[in-house]
Amino acid sequence: MSEGGGTGGTVRVVLVDDDALVRAGLRMILGGSPAIEVVGEAGDGVEGVDVVRRLRPDVVLMDIRMPRRDGLEATRIVLGQNGDGALRPPRVLVLTTFDTDDMVLQALRIGANGFLLKDTPPAQIVEAVLGVAAGAPMLSPSVTAQLIA
Repeated sequence: MSEGGGTGGTVRVVLVDDDALVRAGLRMILGGSPAIEVVGEAGDGVEGVDVVRRLRPDVVLMDIRMPRRDGLEATRIVLGQNGDGALRPPRVLVLTTFDTDDMVLQALRIGANGFLLKDTPPAQIVEAVLGVAAGAPMLSPSVTAQLIA
């Protein structure tokens, strides 16, 4: 990954969500940023692992609840597969409608770099992708408040 993310200074992103409408919305949101390129999509965790393996993005936006393989297990696999060891795994930003303490903690323990709710404003999703790509952890404000409480 170059200074700004992927090649040419853009952050290369893969979207993994079983809802095609959510993926389309995220593609539109992220496509509005010249610093981000959505390079692939997947509709479930099995396909997501394959797409990430093939495309080697900088950041993966991962839903938690999906058929065939959930996002937590897909994240575990993606973060454990760094090929020949020369390349670091992508950063994973979990994006979900569920903000239960257990899911947040599981995602972070597995190694996810951030956790956002799907009702996060579009500009904040863009900021989170760029921040995670740069190495900063990202938590939705409501998730942070919940963990502190």
